[in-house]
Parts: sequence; structure tokens; C-alpha cells
Amino acid sequence: MTTLSFEAAGAASIAVDAKVPELVGDEVASRLVAQDPTLWGPDAEAEASIRLGWLNPGESSRPLVGQIAALREELAAESVTRVVLAGMGGSSLAPEVITRTAGVDLTVLDSTDPDVVAAALEDRLAETVIVVSSKSGSTVETDSQRRVFEQAFTDAGIDAKSRIVVVTDPGSPLDSAAREAGYRAVFNADPNVGGRYSALTAFGLVPSGLAGADIETLLDDAELTAEMLRDDAPDNIGLQLGAALGGTEPLRNKIVIVDEGSGLAGFPDWAEQLIAESTGKLGTGLLPVAVEPGAPEMVSGAGDVLTVRLVPVDSEALPEGDQVMVSGSLGSSMMLWEFATAVAGRLLNINPFDQPDVEAAKKAARGLLDSTPEPTEPSFIDGSVEVRGSADLLGTAHTLRGAVSALLRQLGTDGYLSVQAYLDRNRQAELAGIRPELAAATGRPVTFGWGPRFLHSTGQFHKGGPAQGVFLQITGKPARDVAIPDRPFTFGELISAQAAGDAQVLSDQGRPVLRLHLLNRAEGVREIENVVRALAADESRS
Repeated sequence: MTTLSFEAAGAASIAVDAKVPELVGDEVASRLVAQDPTLWGPDAEAEASIRLGWLNPGESSRPLVGQIAALREELAAESVTRVVLAGMGGSSLAPEVITRTAGVDLTVLDSTDPDVVAAALEDRLAETVIVVSSKSGSTVETDSQRRVFEQAFTDAGIDAKSRIVVVTDPGSPLDSAAREAGYRAVFNADPNVGGRYSALTAFGLVPSGLAGADIETLLDDAELTAEMLRDDAPDNIGLQLGAALGGTEPLRNKIVIVDEGSGLAGFPDWAEQLIAESTGKLGTGLLPVAVEPGAPEMVSGAGDVLTVRLVPVDSEALPEGDQVMVSGSLGSSMMLWEFATAVAGRLLNINPFDQPDVEAAKKAARGLLDSTPEPTEPSFIDGSVEVRGSADLLGTAHTLRGAVSALLRQLGTDGYLSVQAYLDRNRQAELAGIRPELAAATGRPVTFGWGPRFLHSTGQFHKGGPAQGVFLQITGKPARDVAIPDRPFTFGELISAQAAGDAQVLSDQGRPVLRLHLLNRAEGVREIENVVRALAADESRS
């Protein structure tokens, strides 16, 4: 039997008391589980009518369990035991949290950084199967990763088609191409589920099951939870969490999520893409901020921050201040948060199933790839860091510290800082340590995302949500480049275009953007860390 718990205090408790009776009266819970597309208004009805399949995960997903287990056994008999996942957004974040929570190995390739791609290619290729996941069947990152692995298998004398498994929507370009190519297996996902709600569909289950996770129990818990959430009752946890997220007045739109021993490894990152892409549009929305226990945001007392603590099942801790506490198994929690996000969308008066601003950065990147313009000259170089920013932003700054300080001065009292690192999240993992230091230095929420994967999650909020963000983009010269078979660009050129395209769109919308390019990654990371540490120390002394 599944176990879920929810407790709220402060502004979150007030929102629950104010909004849940209204949600119960409108029969939101039963209508949602019944997949009623009218819940979000007439403008959202057409999209919602084809995006609610996630509320019945067993219908399309239960038959996959046996098929995935059989394929895993076949591959193991051939000594193919390493699973690589090529996917972006929900297609990668859900399997990552499922396998990390289960303690099984999955290589998640959701980057176009050449160093990351090269490392994935060089690790036990003879034992590798690659799962290529793309809902649309035309995701440029995923297509590029498939091409380079297919070539690597062939060059190594391995039958490439026997090592490629595809997950996509029926009828997509990838669906037909994969079947024509004779790839090892093609799994079709439920087309009535959007990517960020797809954790319990083929996109979450195929790579996780092949890696060895217990996907049957995951589905069992999710189905039991869906039954629990259908009740139009004041104690419905899905309504309560949805009200806390989307019903505070004034809206606390910075949702600080901290894992305090929940056992759900990486869950805040998965929740981040679910919430940000679902709600960040029409100038409103919720910005999830994944933080560490004891992070500055948890004690800032800021009026636009709501803290959500993920705690172990049966935890005896109590929420304090403006907080929410949630616990549950992974399958239950995934269903709960998807449900609550849809409820929050109703309270925010937005369509939680579209992503109108995600395409802007993709178009800009494609334009830069097609035109291959000369790189823009840096505003100046300090050490091993090239600094780029508008004259209005940089002013008289001529050092790295001065440039970062100039960006931070653009932060409003309701603002946030987004750090976007287009680097190797394995080799440059320590860079994420600047997140809490920047939060301490600014007194404002700070998000940290690895590019280009964040473009498929928080990228929607950055452009479609309220104009409150300032952006620190960090790129770096890779140790080597990797060609993409039958494409006129390399991985190095692709990630550069993605970074430049996103910066261009943000700048065009009037968002302050500081771009730092590391001529030497190791040295540049140290220089940035030193600057941020000094700024945080200055703030602590003031």
C-alpha cells in the first residue's frame, strides 16, 4: 500500500485553507482523474484533451513491463549490460531519478558537450545498448547522439542496429525511420501524454527497466495514488499541494525544493522541469529552485519564497515558517506532483500542458547553425575567462569580478539569478558549488542548470514567466570536438549555437545576460569560484 504525507505551515497553510474548499466545490479532483479537459478554460481545452493520459498510467504502461524485462534478459545473455540514455528534458530526468533511487546504473546522455559525448562513447562500448528517447522524433540533441553512437558501433565491428532501442510517439519521424532501419526494439509511448508528464510512460520505464529498476512497483504505487487522488475531499493531498504551490496570495512564485533524506535521489531536478515548464508562461508561473539542506533561501524570509521539504516517510519533523513537507514512495510522489502541478495551473489561470516559449531558443540555435556567423569579440578577457555583455550591463567593469558584480546589481527585490553552465557536469561538477554562495551574496534565490538540458525545463519559465531573472551563462572550450555523422556541424558547434541562441532570445526580451567563456575549463572554473567566494565574503562582512 502506498504512503503519502503532506503538512503545511504559514502562507502555505493559509493557501490550503482558502483554496481547497473551492477546488472541492468545483469537483476538480474527480474531474481531473476523469481527464476532463475543460478544467483550465476554453483556451487550454484543445491541448488538454490530448494531454491527460498520464492520469491512467497502467493503461498504456502496464503491458510494457514484461516486454522490457524480456529485452533486458536478451541483452544480458549477449553480455550487453550497460545502458546509455539519449534523451532531453522529461525523457532523461525521469529515468535518472528512477534509476538513482533504485541504485542501478544508467548513463544519462542529455548533453551536447563534446567532452561528455566522447566520454560516453569510450566507456565499455562493447557492452552498451543505447536507448534513444524523443517524443517528437526530431529532437536535434537526441538525433545527433544516435548518429554518433551508430557510427561508433559500426566502426567497432558491432551490429549497430542490434544495439539501438527507440522510444517515441507512434507515427513520429523517428518511429518510422527506426522500424525501417531494423533497430533492436521500438517502444511507442502514449501520445496523449506530454514530455514532462511522461515519467510513468515508456519514456521513464524503458531505460529504467533495462537498467534494472523495479518498474512494476513504481506503477503499482502510481496507480494506487491516482485512485486516492480522485476524491473531492478537503484532505486530498493532491489538492492541498496544488493549493500550496499555486494559491498563495500574494503568489510566492519561488518554490525552493530541498531533499532532507526522502530517499528519492534527484527528485528536485525532476520536479523542477515539471513545474517550470508547466507553469512558466503568460508572464506568471512558479520557479522551482533546487537547493541543499540549510541553503540560504530556506532562511531568507523573502516574501516570494515557499520552501518545500522532501522528507522520509513517517518523518516526525514539523514544517516551520512558510513551508510545506511532503513524503512518499517514488511512484506515489511522481503521480502526486503531476496532479498538484495541474491543479496549480488551474489556480494560476494558465494551460499547464503547452510550452509556447521553448521553441524560441531552438529556432535561434538553428539559425546560428545555418548561418555560422563569426564569434562575437569579447568585451574583455580576464585571466582565462572571456567576458561578454552589453555596454549597459557592464558599464565600466573591466574585470571578471566587476562583471559579475554588475550583473548582480540588476537583481530586483523580487528577482532571481539563473546560472547556466554549458560544460561537462561530470568533470566540472564542482562549479555547482557557486549556487549557495551566490544566494548568500545576493539574498535572492539562485538556480543552477546544466546546458542544454535546462532549455527543456526551466528555459520555458525564463522566457514565458515574469521578467524577474538575471542570467549568468558559462561556456568553455572543450578538450576536443566530436563530429556528427552526416551533419554539417559538430557537437562543439551545436552546443555553442544553443548557448548563443538562448542568450540572444533572453537579451531580445530585455533580460540581463552575462556570458563567460572559459578558454581553459579547469582554470576558468577556479577563477569564477574565487570571484563568487569573495563576493559572498564581502556580503557576510557588510
